[in-house]
Amino acid sequence: MRRRDFLSASVVLAAAGVCPDWGAPAKMTKNIVDYGARAGGKKLSTEAIHRAIADVSQDGGGTVLVPAGTFLTGRVELLSNVTLYLESGATLLGSQSLNDYEGSGAGDHERHLIFARNTEAVGIAGPGRIDGQGPSFWELSDKLPKPQDQQWAAVASHKLKPKQSGHPSPMIYFMNCRSVRIQDVRLENSPGWTLHAFNCDDVNIQGISIDNPIDGPNTDGIDLTGCQNVTVSNCSIHTGDDAICLKSDNRYGAEPRLVSNVKVTNCSLTTCCNGFKVGTSSEGGVENIAFSNSVVYSPDVPDPERVISGVALEVIDGGWIDGVEVTGIQMQRTRSPIFIRLGSRKSPQDPLHQGLRNVSFTDIHATDVLMPSCISGLPGMEVQNVTFTNLHTSNVLASRAEWVGRSIPEKPSAYPEVWMFGMLPASGMYARHVRGLHLSGVDFSAPAGEARPALILDDVSNAEIARLSSTPVNGSMPVVQLIGCRDVQILNSASPRGTKVYLEVAGSNSSGIALSGDDLSGARKAFETSDGAAPGAVTWSGENAVPK
Repeated sequence: MRRRDFLSASVVLAAAGVCPDWGAPAKMTKNIVDYGARAGGKKLSTEAIHRAIADVSQDGGGTVLVPAGTFLTGRVELLSNVTLYLESGATLLGSQSLNDYEGSGAGDHERHLIFARNTEAVGIAGPGRIDGQGPSFWELSDKLPKPQDQQWAAVASHKLKPKQSGHPSPMIYFMNCRSVRIQDVRLENSPGWTLHAFNCDDVNIQGISIDNPIDGPNTDGIDLTGCQNVTVSNCSIHTGDDAICLKSDNRYGAEPRLVSNVKVTNCSLTTCCNGFKVGTSSEGGVENIAFSNSVVYSPDVPDPERVISGVALEVIDGGWIDGVEVTGIQMQRTRSPIFIRLGSRKSPQDPLHQGLRNVSFTDIHATDVLMPSCISGLPGMEVQNVTFTNLHTSNVLASRAEWVGRSIPEKPSAYPEVWMFGMLPASGMYARHVRGLHLSGVDFSAPAGEARPALILDDVSNAEIARLSSTPVNGSMPVVQLIGCRDVQILNSASPRGTKVYLEVAGSNSSGIALSGDDLSGARKAFETSDGAAPGAVTWSGENAVPK
């Protein structure tokens, strides 16, 4: 390195107070202004940025510095061993002309503001901003508004759509890269997906903020497709589509790559879609995922602007999810806390692995929700081994008579969303076609007058429910309803006072239902059987006897 370059790098890095090379000795730093970039946001600086990137990469790597000021740019392609650093007060402003985003080469047919392909040790850092000017690429959509009584199923960002002429998306795209680092930067007004890593290894996203309009169409926050060994931490995301989404597909025709070893922690997520989501694209596998110590919330806004599901796990394209741990999540004003769906929109590429299994939720607290949590597989294709420990949800939407006792369609190939079945006939949780369900320390709260059961299990086997509590059920419905269930234990639970019947077991194929150690003195009736269920399908040894 020339002495002048070394001194320039030292001064810049000392002033910035960071080392954009992630702990390595400071390398070459090039300022885009020295290559002809001009602040003001009027003249394109694309070529100046490209020349700075090329020089840094060719000289062994280092930092391309974007100083304070607003710099208009089209598509920028990062190279190996280059960190794009935006210092405080710096803004990269995306061009409003689609012609400024054109790329070339296989797998490069989309338009992006920042793009990297087949690179190593590449990243974006600094306290500055990247603004994609998204609203300039949108127009009003032709979707009809939902009726007033179905606003819980409306989405604010459906009012708009990308212009037919096109839009840059993803705004930032890393494809087939290794050692990707994105830190501290603020990403705003994305025209489409904000940050997408595709088939990347060793990805670290730390301390970034994403701020898109709540009505921004298709403005996912962070998308991870086919990525392995990823950490997302200390991020804040406010957007109009899924906040963080893991996917398994390959739009370029090859077999989808396994998504594995992904940790998301200490994040704050708000959107009018889903908070933390796996799917919808699910042709391949997703394994070893952890989501922890985070907040998923909506401000006090109209229903269409609320988070749909705090956590959504969806396999509908023949792939699989195996091993997801969700721990320490605070949810506020989500429409539903948790949505798990195994469907069949596409045939499996790997039938032996297809499915959704081995999922655990611990210490989940959801307040001011509108819909119950939902777990739904298909007949003969069950969700397997789902555990909830210390789950507390508070539903605030007043019950309606037409929701009670509804028959729920299967919809095997429908797009998965918690409202896909309509409003569910349970207030706390509805689970259907599940094998291996464990609930421990679960509390479901609903408004006074709630007439739906707190918990409904339909075609569920090998289930254990321990320390279940709920508010009373108003009317003739039970607190817990089991339909065609086998081998279900309800342990050490208590009936709320004023309940007519605690447990209803329905269906001639029901068997092996056991109540043990439960205090059901608050109910007039411990249990009843219906719809062909044999009285002997239920055994009970309770602490406080009440008539059957």
